[in-house]
Amino acid sequence: MLEKEIFGNSLEDWGISILIVIGAVVITKLISLFNKRIVQPFTKKTKNRLDDIIYDAIESPIIFAVTLLGLWIAIHRLVYPDRFVTAVDSAYKILIVLNLTWLVARLANSLIEVYWINKADNSQRTMKHTSRMMPVVKRTILVFVWIIGGIMALSNVGVNISALLGTLGIGGIAFALAAQDTIKNIFGAFTIFTDKPFSIGDTIRIDSFEGTIVDVGMRSTKMRDYDKRIVTFPNYKIADANIINISSEPMRRVVTKIGLTYDTTPEKMNEALKLLQAVPSKIEFVSPKDLITNFSDFTDSALVITFIYFIENRGDIGKTTSNVNMEILTSFNKAGLNFAFPTQTLYIEKGESFESQEPAENDKQDKNTNP
Repeated sequence: MLEKEIFGNSLEDWGISILIVIGAVVITKLISLFNKRIVQPFTKKTKNRLDDIIYDAIESPIIFAVTLLGLWIAIHRLVYPDRFVTAVDSAYKILIVLNLTWLVARLANSLIEVYWINKADNSQRTMKHTSRMMPVVKRTILVFVWIIGGIMALSNVGVNISALLGTLGIGGIAFALAAQDTIKNIFGAFTIFTDKPFSIGDTIRIDSFEGTIVDVGMRSTKMRDYDKRIVTFPNYKIADANIINISSEPMRRVVTKIGLTYDTTPEKMNEALKLLQAVPSKIEFVSPKDLITNFSDFTDSALVITFIYFIENRGDIGKTTSNVNMEILTSFNKAGLNFAFPTQTLYIEKGESFESQEPAENDKQDKNTNP
């Protein structure tokens, strides 16, 4: 009975092949059990994360490779037509390359997740930025890995890669021309994620727009301006624009011009400069460093003092500026210093008046001629 042939092979040969396949499945189960009971606990005890990454990456591809090996042995010990054998061999060459590609993709994926996240600090802003950037980077790397793996798999089965790439190149050019704006926005998003000119929650200035970044997507970046309106920018324009990150400044520079009346004496001017130099000790968040107080200008209606100070990043810009202005107003009024406003003083010189003698001579002539 075992010598009876079915499709050119005896029942004994079919039974052995089936047992080989079953044995391969049993071996994969044993490998999985061995990894969970021995290998995985061992890797968790070590301080190095690299062994954990390698274990997670190679476990599934190894199990799949053992299954492929069992199927290959079971199939090749039987007798088949040449066409079927050729098709099976080609399929196995493709599956082996794709399995290796799967291994590389899983390894790259694990390395990115572990080392990139661990290298980033624990601030909420950075974590949000990293979490948004992570899918883009992972997807890009995986696409490149699988494209290379697919090309290698096709090359192993005799496909003319040069002709295939030429055909794909023509189609790629047509596709790129049709979707060039989308492609530019994707590369712009990748530039924003890698260069990190700003993060979500930062206040920035882009050209004539200023506001807070609320979202960075694959196509566009959204900003909420000071009127609470959402402004949307294509990513490629942001990548080419001049960006001022206001949130990253350590201190805010404030320049104030103070005009005093022209009747201010030099002593009063010195007193005004001293009052301004004392502002950082009275107002919170005003830095005492790099403070500048100069008697800078003589203008048409005022003696001008230039007062430059810096507000620390942890302080509220608007409130601190208001407190400084209120302190200047209060202290100057107490000191009797008068603020100037646009005025003009006219000085008129009064000279001696005289009468013209010409009308009198005319009258005399009229009298002489009158009979």
